[in-house]
Amino acid sequence: MRKQLVTGIIPILLLLFSLLLAACGGSSTPGTSSTSNQGQPAPANKQVFRWPTGNADFTTLDPGLAQYANSIIVINTLFTGLVELNTTGEMIHVLAASHQISPDGLTYTFPLRDGLKFSDGSPLTADDIVYSINRTLDPATKSEVSYYFSAIKDYDKFQSGKVKTLIGTSLLAPDPKTVKIILGQPTGYFLAALTFSSSYVVNRKLIEKYGDKWTDHMAEGGSSGPFQVQTYSHSQGITEVPNPNYAGDKPKLQKLEFLIGGDQDVEYKSYLSGQFEYAHIPPINYQEARARKDFQSALQLRTWFITFNYLTPPFDNINIRKAFALAINKELLNKSVLRNAAHPVNRFVPSGAIEGYNNENIKGPDGTTNLTGNPDLAKQLLAQGLKEKGYKSVADLPPITYTDRNQKQTNDIATFIIQQWKDVLGVNVKLNVLEIGKFNEELSNSRNNPKGLQVWYAGWGQDYPDPQDWLSVFLGKGVDQNAYNYGQNNSSVAAEQQAVQKQLLQADVLVDQKKRYDLYLDAEQKAINDVTWVPLYQPNLDRLISPKVGGFHVAHYEAPSPVEWARVYIIQ
Repeated sequence: MRKQLVTGIIPILLLLFSLLLAACGGSSTPGTSSTSNQGQPAPANKQVFRWPTGNADFTTLDPGLAQYANSIIVINTLFTGLVELNTTGEMIHVLAASHQISPDGLTYTFPLRDGLKFSDGSPLTADDIVYSINRTLDPATKSEVSYYFSAIKDYDKFQSGKVKTLIGTSLLAPDPKTVKIILGQPTGYFLAALTFSSSYVVNRKLIEKYGDKWTDHMAEGGSSGPFQVQTYSHSQGITEVPNPNYAGDKPKLQKLEFLIGGDQDVEYKSYLSGQFEYAHIPPINYQEARARKDFQSALQLRTWFITFNYLTPPFDNINIRKAFALAINKELLNKSVLRNAAHPVNRFVPSGAIEGYNNENIKGPDGTTNLTGNPDLAKQLLAQGLKEKGYKSVADLPPITYTDRNQKQTNDIATFIIQQWKDVLGVNVKLNVLEIGKFNEELSNSRNNPKGLQVWYAGWGQDYPDPQDWLSVFLGKGVDQNAYNYGQNNSSVAAEQQAVQKQLLQADVLVDQKKRYDLYLDAEQKAINDVTWVPLYQPNLDRLISPKVGGFHVAHYEAPSPVEWARVYIIQ
């Protein structure tokens, strides 16, 4: 989720309806399924799972703020909510015992399970759940994922400050064991959106005691998920132990460690020496790793792309954007940089993401399904764009900077793309590498900012199985992910973009699924034509998982959902 957008999952762990199951028993290829290793559990003192994250630190451990994978992977072990989507794509009740939707589609009622508690043993009630959702929506929280719940009645009034809270009006706790959520209009995706981690339940006492530093004190009892914090170091990582008060099945693992620091090369070698139970695979080791029995691969519900800021010259010109897009050979990128570990694409919504949403024939900005670029047309479009902007030649272009985060693989991709722009268009582009936190800050500051980032590389993983999570969340008017300023610029196509935004609002509330999907599909193609993004590839999720790990069922997403974590164990 997301979430812009620089991480590797999901979200994000909210599954869909056509999951390709791939777990821990022997190698598999994208599109195939396998079952996890099975065997007798090892003794309790051996039930330790060590996961290297490869990051300097977690962006946040606050469910109301998290949009990046490096955070959400951990959050899914410590928190949970009313409902989840499990590994097979089935929505399951966790804190809720059941749910009912009123005939008019506006009122969602959730009776809660008996005996709910936080990890410190204090009661977890309906008040805690409505508090947690309201906190995510509260503009004071500054959540960039609050938009997922924009269907809740008076969301806009809350965001604009016209109302101070939604508790008591749209978010109700009529008694300690009942939650009611009132929508402003029927919304087909709302229940799926509730499975995202931004609705997970947090402990109000910790937040009131420690403010925005509360996640540093999670060991005092802030967990609602299968595990609780034992120790947390911003320089070393987080160690977790089972939460004895978790509402679901109790974890078999007795210790779960998420370790920070190091790069993929170090991580890979450490895994091979037995220091970790899980490892990502550096592209240079991909062919070697594929031959291993502990290699696992599945097609991720994620798209990696580059995008341009409509407010920053020269990318306020559509023909210049098209020229830069068509100068990129995506097939060559996959072969030479990614070692064929991905699937080049023109579409934004990934393959297999949503049952019934068929965008396999999305065309690139040249009107074809070609994935190798179109250098001749790119040169023509650049010449046309230069003329329209009043530039005599590429030498008159303003300085162009491609911004990336400090990770070797993404830097290699940036170097490849920048060289293609040089070779095809004769344009020099500077690479600016930022630490991930600074990158995210600069990205957020690019909204409505003509001095914001010009070009950047990003990825998005599905949060819940609906096109709204991809298109409305990215293209909507004023939404947090719209850092490229689609529809909020003065370009020649701004009016067309604003028409697409209205089309998406219509799709969001339609009940007829086919009509909804047709509107989303049309909007996706229009955004590709406009070069809102240049989709590059849909990655495989390739990893090594120790053969001594059982019950680790994962396919399109990198880590299990909260309820699935309880089933992971170490084999004797």
